[in-house]
Amino acid sequence: MMEFTAEMIAGFLGGEVIGDKNAKVHTVSSIEEGKAGSLTYLTNPKYEPFVYTTGASIVLVDSSFTPSRPVAATLVRVADAGACVLRLLEMYNAAKPRRTGISPRASVAEEAVVGEECYIGDFAVVEAGVRIGRGCQIYPQVYLGQGTTVGDGTILYPGVKVYEGCTIGSRCILHAGAVIGADGFGFLPNAEGGFDKIPQLGNVVIEDDVEIGANTCIDRAKTDSTVIRRGVKLDNLIQIGHNVQIGENTVSSAQTGIAGTSKVGANCFLAGQVGIADHVTIGDRVKIGSKSGLDKDVPDGEIRFGYPALPGMQYHRAANVFKRLPELDKRVLALEKEITELKK
Repeated sequence: MMEFTAEMIAGFLGGEVIGDKNAKVHTVSSIEEGKAGSLTYLTNPKYEPFVYTTGASIVLVDSSFTPSRPVAATLVRVADAGACVLRLLEMYNAAKPRRTGISPRASVAEEAVVGEECYIGDFAVVEAGVRIGRGCQIYPQVYLGQGTTVGDGTILYPGVKVYEGCTIGSRCILHAGAVIGADGFGFLPNAEGGFDKIPQLGNVVIEDDVEIGANTCIDRAKTDSTVIRRGVKLDNLIQIGHNVQIGENTVSSAQTGIAGTSKVGANCFLAGQVGIADHVTIGDRVKIGSKSGLDKDVPDGEIRFGYPALPGMQYHRAANVFKRLPELDKRVLALEKEITELKK
């Protein structure tokens, strides 16, 4: 178990210790649930009351923070507590021991190429023609189909399935149950009233520094590639259809669905349960509110809400009217009654 003292943390962050410089922590907690041996932080003023009651051993605070009553915990004052928390979490994560070696219970084809300092866990399957870069972490029950490529430093958590011919970049993280390269949803009605399957002959290309959440599915292209560009972050339970392209550094929350051949630009934000129809083009820096449905193109920098999605201010004005509909209905009925009486 790794331990850090208040003095070590302050030295790393360029901060100042107020209290016991030898106070030790080995984990991180929320300020409400802090316990002895944990580090917590204050980044939102509304949580200040918890500074005085938390059981955490060390609290990270902004340098401008001045307590209004005694604090039992040791304080570490820093220029920006929020940014420093991120640095500490990264440091803690980097200090964790990394697994190495290939389990004797893994199935690795002789023709596969595995880089140095890799870990391949129990019951993982690595087929012929697979190329795995240096320092990858391939957890138990991962499947890598023929001809797949995995870049340096990528982590595939348990149960990730990567179908044949797909490419995953460097420093990517794919969480448990993600499926990359399953067939796109392509069928044609036939004369008998059924459906003929359209062969899906393309692949999926995931560029560097992408993170994909648990049980998210990215379908292979009918031809060419479904492409997830550098820096994209996808939450859990997302469906990406065949031939979709998602631009650099776009972020999507859970349960979003993007239908085939649509394009999403760079630096976009898609909130939870957004639905995008097929063949729609979303520009760069677009923000889409939760549960919105889009069936038309959206220019760069726009905001959309609702179903069907409307421009942001138009949606808020319409929503305001919607809330007042019962009152407006009564007024209309009263006015109609007055008009009827005047006509008489």
